[in-house]
Amino acid sequence: MSVDALLLLSFGGPEGPDDVRPFLENVTRGRGVPPERLDEVAQHYLHFGGVSPINGLNRDLIEGIRAALAAAGVDLPVYFGNRNWHPMLEDTVGEMIADGVRRALVFPTSAYGGYSACRQYDEDILRARAAVADPPELVKLRQYFDHPGFVLPFADAVRTAAAGFDDFRLVFTAHSIPNAFDATGGPSGHLYSQQVAEAARLVAAELGVTEYDVVWQSRSGPPQVPWLEPDIVDHVDALHAKGVANLVVCPVGFVSDHLEVVWDLDTEARERAESYGMGFARAATPGPDQRFADMVVELVREHVDGVEPRKLSTFSTLGCTVNGEFCAVACCEPPARRPR
Repeated sequence: MSVDALLLLSFGGPEGPDDVRPFLENVTRGRGVPPERLDEVAQHYLHFGGVSPINGLNRDLIEGIRAALAAAGVDLPVYFGNRNWHPMLEDTVGEMIADGVRRALVFPTSAYGGYSACRQYDEDILRARAAVADPPELVKLRQYFDHPGFVLPFADAVRTAAAGFDDFRLVFTAHSIPNAFDATGGPSGHLYSQQVAEAARLVAAELGVTEYDVVWQSRSGPPQVPWLEPDIVDHVDALHAKGVANLVVCPVGFVSDHLEVVWDLDTEARERAESYGMGFARAATPGPDQRFADMVVELVREHVDGVEPRKLSTFSTLGCTVNGEFCAVACCEPPARRPR
């Protein structure tokens, strides 16, 4: 396939105190989230000066991708667009049109399937193309939770985090979602939670660890709506009750240090562990690792050069879409919202 560009598509995040509330309103628009909940979450961002690390890390990743593309002899410009904050995807697509881009590959900063992790990026593509005249063709790259460029950096990060402990319990975390959102698994039949569990298994296998836990974090819904559990902070309580002395947390659900990582893990979970006198260490996310940027180039070359996909599991990683057309009917659909 001949392509003109690569587009990195991400969630977005505020880059100053004045951005925080407008950003959160973009994220939650149409969901009926009460203002007091936005005020609470806003304080998490303001704790870090109103700046999410995600945009800066994405810019660093783009530089790594550009270097990897050049090293591989692939001549593609790399663009950056977000769902919820600047640079907004619609603006980026307009820039691409002005630059003469007619066909581009899209790399989403989410490794998994599911509605929020995959299909919502397809919806972003549809919305952005509908916002401009004569839009370029946009082809989303496949899911990559079982690619060596995702798994091996996590394994090395766990080794580094655990270096100060003689013994520890390894706990993997990913962003929780409502149970109802985990009810459809797309064409492979594998649910988001199953893909997270498989990625955790692959990292643990690389480490030679046979006993570990997979837990969840960052739930934000009303208490009466069931979400994937247990929550990481509750799990720290349970591990303390079992006499666990040291804890190493691997945020396998995240490409880079979103606010959910630096708040929910580095702040809340760490404080809970330290209140018990437990040792706590958090493994780094893979985004800054050059192997991750190299993986992105491999995914690109699967399209432009017919390179054989590298995978460490037998799970399907379809999720490839053209212009936001979904890979299967009823794939990763959100559940119908109840009338208020």
